[in-house]
Amino acid sequence: MASSVANVWWAMFGFSTLVLLAVSALWIYAMRRQPRETSPAEARRIHLRWLIGGGLVLPTASIVLLLAFGLPAGRSMLPLPGDQALRIEVTGHQWWWEVRYPGSGVVTANQLILPVGRPVDIAVTSADVIHSFWVPRLGGKIDMVPGRTNVIRLEAGQAGIFRGQCSEFCGTQHAHMILHVEALEAPGFDDWIAARQNLVVGQPPAGEAATVFVDRCGQCHRVAGVTEGKRAPDLTDLASRPTLGAGVIDNDSEGLRRWLHEHQRLKHGNAMPRHDDVTDETLEQIADWLETLAP
Repeated sequence: MASSVANVWWAMFGFSTLVLLAVSALWIYAMRRQPRETSPAEARRIHLRWLIGGGLVLPTASIVLLLAFGLPAGRSMLPLPGDQALRIEVTGHQWWWEVRYPGSGVVTANQLILPVGRPVDIAVTSADVIHSFWVPRLGGKIDMVPGRTNVIRLEAGQAGIFRGQCSEFCGTQHAHMILHVEALEAPGFDDWIAARQNLVVGQPPAGEAATVFVDRCGQCHRVAGVTEGKRAPDLTDLASRPTLGAGVIDNDSEGLRRWLHEHQRLKHGNAMPRHDDVTDETLEQIADWLETLAP
């Protein structure tokens, strides 16, 4: 679909360039030619000729050509019935992405995994303000409106990693609302889904960390089998994600600990409260446990 959109753009650019060159040539010719006497009847014929040609024929031909290129591109973005499309639900929050695969029950955050060569209907909405879903390399974008579900169709032609971005200003951290998008070949995608289906974490963190996580973090975050919070990103497969804070920092051992200590400085205004009253030892225990949350 991105290829179709690019082709439409290049067609519009090429046609507009030809029109510009033709109009410029006519203008230069009109400026340089020698004036000649014409009768009133001939002047009217010339006037009508340019009026019909420039005012009717040229715009009509331009619109017809644009529609000939644009309609197929627009059709490729539509969730048409009858196709074996995969449905994925994406909800925008300030400032992170909730991603659900309703056919399998898999829930993740800030990452969108797609199969290569299969149409995917992305059903988008918002939990708070207006956001906009956009993956430039896959083409097209669509608004995420509270109380409304919009659908856009994407299809990745090859495996790869792409960047998604909220493209509607949604608050102070709008620029830090990044979506990791990855297209996998069909077997790899099926394995990714299978690894997360019915995924349950066996035990909470050890010692004091268990109480802090369940009583504090678990009010907002879900970890399957441990907590059922629904206000913040699901953490069940956290350790397998490439970034934290919707693209703010790498998800590695150092980044995870830094995020727990400095999340308000790294992404000011996010909904997670400061942990100033939690000891470093307890945060370290929570970090150790979070690093195990992978299929």
